Formats: sequence, C-alpha cells, structure tokens
Amino acid sequence: MKEVLIIDQIGGNTGSLAKTFKRLKINVKYSSDSTDILHADHIVIPGVGHFANAMQRISDLNLIEPLQEAVIFKKIPVLGICLGMQLICRYSEEGNANGLGWIDAEVKHFNFNDSLNYKRPHIGWNTLNFLQKNHPFLKGIETTEYFYFVHSYFVHCHNPENCLAETEYEQRFASVIQKNNIFGVQFHPEKSYEARDKLLMNFVNI
Repeated sequence: MKEVLIIDQIGGNTGSLAKTFKRLKINVKYSSDSTDILHADHIVIPGVGHFANAMQRISDLNLIEPLQEAVIFKKIPVLGICLGMQLICRYSEEGNANGLGWIDAEVKHFNFNDSLNYKRPHIGWNTLNFLQKNHPFLKGIETTEYFYFVHSYFVHCHNPENCLAETEYEQRFASVIQKNNIFGVQFHPEKSYEARDKLLMNFVNI
C-alpha cells in the first residue's frame, strides 16, 4: 500500500489532511526524521503561518539537506500545500526570506486596486484556470470545481512552464505549480470536497 509522509512540526492543518488520505486508503506517516524522508514514497509539506518563521523552523530541524536529497536527487514526489507551496519557491516578501528554491518563483504580497471588494487575506472558494489541462496532476479536475483558499501572499512563477493553473482574485496568481516531481497548490485540498480526492489521488499515483 502506498504511503505519504507528512512533514510535521512546521505547522499546518495536518489532521484533516491525514484523514483525507486515510479515507482514500493511503497510509500516512508524520515525521521530521531524515531517514524517514529519504525513504518516503511521497512527501507532503503542509504549512500555515509566516514564511520566514517556517523556513527557520525547517533549518532548526536540520531538514534542508535531507529534503534536498530526497526531492532533487532521489526524485521522490513532493506536494507543498498553501504555505508549503510557497516554501518550495525561491524567495518570499514575507520576512524577506529565501525558500527551498526548487521552483524559480517569488512569493509576493497582495496589493489591490479595488480595496473595497478585495481584501487580504484571500479567504474562500475559488476556481482554477488551467494552463496545462492535460497534466496528470490535474486529471479529472474541472474548471467548475471550487477549492478553498486562505492566503495573503501569492506565487509568481518566472518560468510559465512551471504554472499548471491560475486563480483570479482581482489579479491572476499561480494556484498550481509543478517542476518534474515537485508540486504545489495554494489552496487547501483537504477542505475542497470532491475535488480533493481526485487531486490527492493524482499525486499519490505519480
């Protein structure tokens, strides 16, 4: 049976995420141990909170090197969720901090022209605009399906090929990113009803 390793101790709604995987009959393991990371089938990096603080936590736990080896050299599939997606990028304006740098992208603060109708954080349901609809990670997902977002910062990809889907909230931002075995979603799939099952199963089948 396939197993997903959820990196713990860096924040995030890991309980709901684990329940979703278990309901899909996927084994779940919580760990920040380097040996577990290097032998994982799939890795999930969750996250809720401040970018710079999360990167400092990853550094304090001595996770940067084992994550680099697992993801970049061993090519273990990894999924970053919400802040976890931002952490796999190169840099964030939130704390002016460097990320893991696996995808050439920046994390920027929302600034709205229409501040009456658009608020920070972006909270609630929104849809995806596919840029690469036939990608296996998006198999079975429709443009009419809604996903749940909670974020004040957004991702801008420098290489358009790394952006699988965008979402519009006054401006368009990257909501699904990918490079080789590396995936990120800005929304919370564990809160996104039927679409969550398809998306998470697509990930574990990669």
